[in-house]
Amino acid sequence: MRRHCSSLSLPPFPPKRFLPLTNGQLETRRSGLEQYLQIIGQDARIARLPFLQQFFQRAQMDTALAEGNVASDSEEKQLEVEVYTNPNGAQLLINCNVQQNASLLLKSVCRELKLPDELMKLFCLYLMRKKRESDELVLVRRLMDFESPYITRLHAQPCELLLRTCYWDSSWDAKLYGNKVALNLLYNQTVADVSREWVVICSPGLGRQLSHLQMQGRCLEYMNVVRDLPSYGCLQFEAANVDYPDPKTVALVSIGNKELSLRTARGAKIYETKFRVTRMRSWRVSVTHNALESRHEPSQLQLAFEYLIAKQTLRWITISSDQAMLMSVCLQAMVDQLLHGGGGKPAPSSDDEQDAGATSSASTPSSVSSTSTSTCASTSYSTTTTASMTTPPVKFLAQDLTPKSKQQRLTTSRTFGAVFFRNDGEAGAHVANEAFEGIGDDDL
Repeated sequence: MRRHCSSLSLPPFPPKRFLPLTNGQLETRRSGLEQYLQIIGQDARIARLPFLQQFFQRAQMDTALAEGNVASDSEEKQLEVEVYTNPNGAQLLINCNVQQNASLLLKSVCRELKLPDELMKLFCLYLMRKKRESDELVLVRRLMDFESPYITRLHAQPCELLLRTCYWDSSWDAKLYGNKVALNLLYNQTVADVSREWVVICSPGLGRQLSHLQMQGRCLEYMNVVRDLPSYGCLQFEAANVDYPDPKTVALVSIGNKELSLRTARGAKIYETKFRVTRMRSWRVSVTHNALESRHEPSQLQLAFEYLIAKQTLRWITISSDQAMLMSVCLQAMVDQLLHGGGGKPAPSSDDEQDAGATSSASTPSSVSSTSTSTCASTSYSTTTTASMTTPPVKFLAQDLTPKSKQQRLTTSRTFGAVFFRNDGEAGAHVANEAFEGIGDDDL
C-alpha cells in the first residue's frame, strides 16, 4: 500500500506480534485488519486502484473455493440481468466467468444492448429482490466494481441483477437523450418508478397527463414532465425504524436530489422531512447484534448521520434498516458528484431561512383519483449560547446520559460504513463529509 500510495496519507496499519496470540488477541487483530480495509476502501482514490480491487476480488474467489461454492476459477454460466427495455423489465442472458468483475459484466450488458461505451459510466448493476406476495422491487445493494457477480449471486439467492442509471443529477439525463437505446432505458425505468410510486404524482390531473403521454409513446415529453417532480431521481427504500422526530418512528426512506427524505404517518396525515446532504457533517454504518445470541443470528444494520439542525447545533439521527449500507453508498455517491462531478453546490432554497435544516411538509394521503390538501410545518431547534469560554461550540441534542457502569453490555457494535473519507494522517482516522456546509448568520 505504501509503495503504491506514496503521495497519500494512510491510516496506521494494525501492529503485529511475535509471540502466539490468544483468542482475544486474534479477535483484536482481525477487527483491526477489518477496520483498516474498511477505512482505505472509503477513500475513492485508493478504492479505484487496480491492485486493491484485485486483492478484494481474489479474497472473494478464495473464500468461494474454500467453501465449495465454486469448483474452479474457470467456471462459467449464464447470468440473468433485468434491463428496462420495457416498463415491466426484461431478462437478458449474459455469459459470465467466475473471474469476471462487475465492471466487465456491465460492459457486456451494455454491448449486448448496443449502448455506446461513453454512456456506460452512467449505468450500474444493482442486486435486487422481488417480494413474492406483491412483486414489489427491493434494492439490496449496488455491486462494487471489484466483486464477482457470479459468486455474489450464489451467496445472495434469490436476488437478481438489475441495470439502472447511477447518477444523482437529473440534468445528466440530457446525455442519454441523444441515443435511442439510452433514452429507451431511461424512459422505461422512469415509467416503472412511477408505477411503483417511487416517483410521487402530485395531482390526479398530472397522473392523467402522464398516462396519455405514455399511451402515445411520447417519451421525451413524458420525461420532461416527470423531471419537474420533487421525487424524481430518488431511490425508495423499505420502511425503517428511525429516532426522528421521536424514538421508534416508522418511516419510508428515500434518497436523491441531494437529500435524504423521511416520510412518517401521524394520524391521517403524512409528514415528509428532508435532510440535505450538505448539512450532514459525517455518517457511519454499524452492525449491532446481541452478544448472548448465536453469531449466526441476523444482525441489525444502522445508518447514523450527524446533522446540522441549526447554527452550532448538531444531532445524530439513526435509521435501522437492512438497506443501511446501500443508503450510505448513495450518500457517498452524491457527495462525490457534488465535489468532482461538476454538480456544484445546491441552489439556495426556502428552508435556508429557517433555524431547522430539516423542513417538514404534511399532506393528506390521496390517490391519483382523489383530491389532496397540504399544509406546511417546520420543526426547529434552538441552542442557547453564552460568552463563557467553557461553552462548547457545538451542542449535541442526542446524548447518552446513562452512566457507563449501569449500561447493559448485551450488544456489540462495529462500524464499517462507506462514507466519504478524509485521511488526515492522525492516529484516529477521521470520517467526514467533504461537502458539509455550515449555517451562517445569513441562513438564520
